[in-house]
This record gives sequence, C-alpha cells and structure tokens, in this order.
Amino acid sequence: MPAPSLPTARVIQVDTRGAIILEEESPETRDSRGIYFPNHIEPVSHVAVDVGGSLAKVVYFTRSPEPPASPSIAATRGSSSTPEPFTPRSNSPSAELPTSSSPSSSNIRHNGALTPLVLDSQNYAEGFTLSTEMLRDTMLRRTSQHFPGGSLNFERFETDNIHECVEFIQSLIERSAKVNDVSIEDMRKSVKIMATGGGAHKFYELFRDTLCVEVRREDEMECLIEGLKFITLIPDEAYYFSDELIQSVSHPLPSASAQPSLLPPTGSNGILERPLERPGPNPPKFAVTFESNPTFQLPCLLVNIGSGVSIIKVDEDGQFERVSGTSLGGGTLWGLLSLLTPATSFDEMLKLSEQGDNATVDMLVGDIYGQDYSKLGLKSTMIASSFGKVFKKGKGKGTFSPEDISKSLLYAVSNNIGQIAYMNAEKYNLERIYFGGCFIRGHAATITTLSYAIRFWSKGTKRALFLRHEGFLGSIGAWIKNIGPESS
Repeated sequence: MPAPSLPTARVIQVDTRGAIILEEESPETRDSRGIYFPNHIEPVSHVAVDVGGSLAKVVYFTRSPEPPASPSIAATRGSSSTPEPFTPRSNSPSAELPTSSSPSSSNIRHNGALTPLVLDSQNYAEGFTLSTEMLRDTMLRRTSQHFPGGSLNFERFETDNIHECVEFIQSLIERSAKVNDVSIEDMRKSVKIMATGGGAHKFYELFRDTLCVEVRREDEMECLIEGLKFITLIPDEAYYFSDELIQSVSHPLPSASAQPSLLPPTGSNGILERPLERPGPNPPKFAVTFESNPTFQLPCLLVNIGSGVSIIKVDEDGQFERVSGTSLGGGTLWGLLSLLTPATSFDEMLKLSEQGDNATVDMLVGDIYGQDYSKLGLKSTMIASSFGKVFKKGKGKGTFSPEDISKSLLYAVSNNIGQIAYMNAEKYNLERIYFGGCFIRGHAATITTLSYAIRFWSKGTKRALFLRHEGFLGSIGAWIKNIGPESS
C-alpha cells in the first residue's frame, strides 16, 4: 500500500493571547527581537524571506526546551526624554517569564527549532490516513517535550551576501531535523520557503536548489499589508511620540500644577492657536507612548522605507493601493554615505550621525539672513539648503567630518520622506500614518524628524506611528500567508 502524502500547508491561525516582545540582545538587534506566543500550539515549519534591494529579512517560528529570555521591563513610557540611540521599550507588567542567560552578541542567533509537519512514524508506516484532529493530537504528542508556546524569530542579511541567508536557513533545517529526531529528507518535505520582495524572483532557483525545499513566491504589497495587520495586534508593538511633550515644548504651562491636554490647544476652526515650530535640525524629544491594547485601525497610510519608499493607502475594507513613493530612501542614504564616509554598514552610518552636527554642512536660515526670518516663521537654525555649505570656495571634502555629513544626509532624506507622507495623508484624508522599513532601525533622529514633521505640517491633526519590528512587515506577511498549493 503506498504511503499517504504529507499534509498540505494550511493558513496559520496564530494565538496571540499574551504575546510578549522579548528583550533585545544588543543595539544592533533592537528591531529584530523575538515575539513570544505563550499560548500558540500549532506546529509551524515554514520560513518566510523578504529579499529587497539592500536587505533580506527572515522570519521563522520555533520551540525550544528552554524558555526565551525574559522581556524587557525598562520603561520609557512617560519619560520626558528619548535615549540615544532610541530603543523602544515597554513597561508592560505581563513579563513574568523565567530569565535565562542571553546568547552572545552575535547578530545570528539560533533559537530553538522548526516543528516538522510529518506524520506519526507508526501511523505513517501502517498507511493510516489521519483526520485533522488526529494529526493535531499526534503533533502535540511529538512536541510534548517542548515548553508551551514558541517564539517568532527575526534575522536580516545584506542582499549582496544572500548566500549567508541561504546558509542560515540550511543550518536551521538541519538543526531542526536533529532536534525533532526526523530525517533530513522528512524535514525538507515539511519546510516551505515563503518568499516575497524582488529577490523572491531573482533568487528563486538559489533557494529551491540549494535548500531542496518548496519555494512559494508571494506578492510584495499584499505581504506588507498582511504583516502590518498582524503585527499591530501585538501589545506594545506600535508606538508614537506623545503629544504631551509637544504641548510642553510649544505651549509652556502657566503653572506646574496644570495638566496638559492630549493635543495642543486649537481654535474653533480646528487649527492650532499657536503653531508648532517648523521642522529643523533639533526637533523636540518626545516621550514614548505604546499601544498596549492594540486594535488594527483602518483606514491608514503605510510608508514603507526600504531601499526606496512606497506609500500605500489602505481602505476601511482592507483594500490597498500604492499611491506614491520616492526613489530617495534608505538605499540613497546608504549609498551616498558609503561614498562620503568610511562607514561600512548602515548601523555604522547611523552611529556616526548620532555624533554629528549638521550645521557645519547645511546652510541654515541664519547663514543667509543673519537672524530669524520671523515673517515666514523661520528660525535661524532652520535648514535652508541641505549640504549648502559644501560648495563654498576653499573647502574640500576633508574639511567635513563623516559624523556631520551623516547627520546632514539623514535629516535631508528623513525630512523629504516626512513631507511626502504628510501630503499623501492629507490628499486621502488619513490620520494614522504607519512608518515601516529597515531605514528606521529604532533610530532617535529618524523617528523624531518624521514624527515632528507630520505633527507640524498637519497642524497637530495627524500622527506618525512606528513599529518595533518595522523592517519585517513583508516577511511577517509572507509567514502569515502559509497557504495551500499554488494555483496554476
């Protein structure tokens, strides 16, 4: 009697009750912390890969004999300042997990193992056909040695080194076969690569032939929206810079006992009575507010900042459309800073910018007028021309420090994206603006610039929202879309 075929992939129903974002291991991984699902029991053996022009992002679900490291409980909520570099943290009291020693600071972590979707060996050999319920019970018995729940894990690799991504997934499959005591052949039959992004097509054969697994290609925009819908349901995932501090900066309270309202004061026409200061090189640092009881609210605008920028309008019914974008994105910043500074990675470039002074590179309003231009509401410290001082006679490239160049270019790109995002939100009358993509990286100057630009141009009526896993929306969406066989 021929052996029964392995079960086809199903839509994953993730039990997000009690979901907790785990503690970071280093500043370099602050946007790729795992998410622990204490109540999820369904076996998952597929790996999602979102391969963009600059980075490849990997998402996979594992169980392990040991619980993950305890979540961070260090609070920034309610703080009047933002740490440098900014790392979004929550003080949610739900963190009661046992602690364990953190792994090394290596960027590549090996957390647990995939759970193979193979039939019980005895039933498989005897040719039994299992019902869905029987299969589920069998899988629960096979994984009974593991602790309840599991972790959604996140990794990223430079696309130029895509072979490192493939090698990581290969080692994950081999380790999972060993941990679950199944053959490598059965493990490969269970694993599927859910690929999205441009690299899903460019590197399709590489993944399929090297890993010897099924590779399914998913639409990039669909995955972004599915990822956004899922991740915004995780407590303390979405956050924003609070209006309370905007209030205190723009409208000082007459007495310490007075309580600020959520939004700055507005007149009968809804316009701010006293406008916020225009975006500039030193916007105010806001307190961080997390959405601890999240609900995905539509409609919204998603501004996905990768190598370039895509701006996607999501309607109330979940329908979406790419309505705008710009070629000046993370790849622009990375590319130009590679030419202009000695930094060799994006994180090094961000670190340089934290130590820089853009006023040595940018031409400011004060450089032109010698003072504020009050009639137009322009302070002397406002940027009149990005890199405007570079062309001046008698100055060469060596005159400007890598730190100052990095800060100037970061502001130029961020301010441009912020204004384009606002104009699209205004055009389509959308109040919620989510920013995603690996360009942000939880970086203080970037978040502050985008946040303040949206608040300023909208006169306090719109808000920039950020995500702690901002760079993984596409891969999260591909992971959720564990669908059945591809249609022809």
